[in-house]
Amino acid sequence: MRVAGNIFLVGLMGAGKTTVGKLLAKSLGKTFYDSDHEIERRTGVNIPLIFELEGEAGFRKREAQAIAELAKLQDIVLATGGGAVLLTENRQMLGNNGKVIYLRASVEELCHRTRGDRNRPLLQTENPHERLQMLYSQRDPLYNEIADVVIDTGGQPVGTIVAQIENSLKA
Repeated sequence: MRVAGNIFLVGLMGAGKTTVGKLLAKSLGKTFYDSDHEIERRTGVNIPLIFELEGEAGFRKREAQAIAELAKLQDIVLATGGGAVLLTENRQMLGNNGKVIYLRASVEELCHRTRGDRNRPLLQTENPHERLQMLYSQRDPLYNEIADVVIDTGGQPVGTIVAQIENSLKA
């Protein structure tokens, strides 16, 4: 199946953006990018170290630059970081340059999927569930604001999620 244009995946950490994005890109014959992986490639260090050295503000600046460059490419699937929607400029860049798919999962599901993952600086806290609940409350309205399509990913195989996205793009 061929679908013209870019596809941008948004959602909280653990929603499946990278996993779904890779399979979706392969299925659609598009090039896959992950904004977090791109930032790590460019800097030569991992995201937790960027957070440690530059704070979240420094990371968000790098993220905005990466998204601005990646969104201008053609025929890609881009998995964005969970907080990419926090900046108005990122929401506009994504909304103006492709279809935005919000991969949504419950806080409980996200907690289960990210449990023990040391590569998620915002979850290195006493109560990751509480943090995810706060992030969900803050970001869900922003994801919905820019989403062309919302897909619930909880308890579904990746192939089913990809098929749902493809069907929504055909419609």
